Amino acid sequence: MPLLDKMLALAMAAQVLLTLGLLVWMGRERVPRVVRGEIRVADIAVEKDAYPLKARLLSNSFDNQFQLPLLFFVGALTALLFGLLDWFTVGLAWLFVFLRYVHAAIHVTTNRVYRRFTAYVAGLAVLALFWLWLVLRLLLAPSV
Repeated sequence: MPLLDKMLALAMAAQVLLTLGLLVWMGRERVPRVVRGEIRVADIAVEKDAYPLKARLLSNSFDNQFQLPLLFFVGALTALLFGLLDWFTVGLAWLFVFLRYVHAAIHVTTNRVYRRFTAYVAGLAVLALFWLWLVLRLLLAPSV
């Protein structure tokens, strides 16, 4: 496997690791409370409000990993499929994933909304540039 393919695959794996890490952390916050009877299942069947703040923050951050990252995964797979990888694309991929970690870290710790929003917008800008670069490479690529 070419180095650039590996580097992009590792960026994708790092994003998956973030998502799974949040899922495990969220489970460790939520499940024991239900098992101990602190929270009734009926109270969480539809809404998350019965959970303490930390569990809700983790849940929101986990849910957020299925928004912008979905567009990242589609773009990364498109780049791999069409052989459009270069160091710039891989760099943007890693920068996007790094910003997702920053966003999640803010989300589940201080949850300072303006900082979290800044990290989100920065990630969105990197993702938009990633896609713009990908589309340009697709348009300019020689026909097969």
